Amino acid sequence: MFLIGLLVLVVGLLASIALHEVGHMVPAKRFGVRVSQYMVGFGPTLWSRQRGETEYGFKAIPLGGYVRLVGMYPPAEALDRPPRPGRFAELIDAARQASAEEIRPGEDHRAFYRLSAPKKAVVMLGGPFMNLVIAGVLLAVVLVGIGVPGSATTTVAVVGQCVTTDFAAECTAGDTPTPAAAAGLQPGDTILSYGGREVTSWSDVQAAIKEVPGEDIPVVVERDGQQITLSVSPVTTQRPVYGADGQVETDADGNPVLAPTRYVGFSPTAAIERQPVSSVLPALGSAVWQTMGIVVALPVQMVDVVKAAAGLEQRDSSSVLGVVGVARVAGEIGAVPDVDLGQRIAAWLALLASLNVALFVFNLIPLVPLDGGHVAGAVWEGARRTRARLRGLPRPAPSDVARMVPLAYGVFAVLAVLGLVLVVADLAAPVTI
Repeated sequence: MFLIGLLVLVVGLLASIALHEVGHMVPAKRFGVRVSQYMVGFGPTLWSRQRGETEYGFKAIPLGGYVRLVGMYPPAEALDRPPRPGRFAELIDAARQASAEEIRPGEDHRAFYRLSAPKKAVVMLGGPFMNLVIAGVLLAVVLVGIGVPGSATTTVAVVGQCVTTDFAAECTAGDTPTPAAAAGLQPGDTILSYGGREVTSWSDVQAAIKEVPGEDIPVVVERDGQQITLSVSPVTTQRPVYGADGQVETDADGNPVLAPTRYVGFSPTAAIERQPVSSVLPALGSAVWQTMGIVVALPVQMVDVVKAAAGLEQRDSSSVLGVVGVARVAGEIGAVPDVDLGQRIAAWLALLASLNVALFVFNLIPLVPLDGGHVAGAVWEGARRTRARLRGLPRPAPSDVARMVPLAYGVFAVLAVLGLVLVVADLAAPVTI
């Protein structure tokens, strides 16, 4: 099941990348731009086939993809600008020349740089928008089609093994068994009555445990279609206090508030409840907002990741993950015991939805080579042309996006370093579920 989880992640991620590139390719072709290549992956080509004027294929490294839009950078003659000296200028001119060489004779009108600013923005936003649509569809399947855990039921999910107030510690042979474990309560048992009181909801169970006094209290459960009577003797111990919202109350230092409570030692399953269609957009919006917060705080988070990788501190469970970390989570979803297939599928789809939201948000960062950098160039070009039109001035030359090539190399280098650091951290200080 761990390997199945990995396979689900790989296939889902490749499909998301492929559709992201479709989001660029379709509007580009619609606007007349020649698309010479559509590739999923980087590195050596594993398979490709020519269809019309576009080569479609897969490459060896499945960590991205691209569509080659002919004429991304305007040639020197379209800019009417003298060449500049310097190493950066040489790099820019080389990129501009390579782009110009892709334009076939008589097809200059099909070059990307010839598009209007709004059409350029549509082409570049098509990829991230596709990821947003994918995330919305996946969330709809999870929320509306499968359902999510909701209210607690009378069916036992977990039986505690020992009575302790150190909830992070493992039980030892010297610890006192919980009343539930001592009575023989098992996961999957459905509580029918407690102390002679019929229970039909988890709140009924909680009230009965709190109110029924004494020891050797009879508990009737249904197990494998049969009714079995067990005998439990609750103990009084310090347990977390839950507020009206169902969350554990905490003190000023963030520690759980404890209070003496009659304790049996088991927790319930949650009923799987399908959500209305109206819940999808708020869930998607919340995911986008949270991901934006993660991206904004990424520099600070990376400092913590480096410390965790070096063994200087514990890695937070909410830490940003790299490729290895996400793969581990996908595998662990498949390996978690006592989880039905529907909820495993829901967890995998939710993970893929979160990755697509991340691709949407990350690609909107206004830096080349990310899509947001090209969108920013289109917006700047549109603003210049609008200003010229309002002032009755000649139409300005296309934006010289090639001048951003050195920055693109720098951004790519930074992303590569961040990816490597995350891989090391995911191996040295993994985040597990």
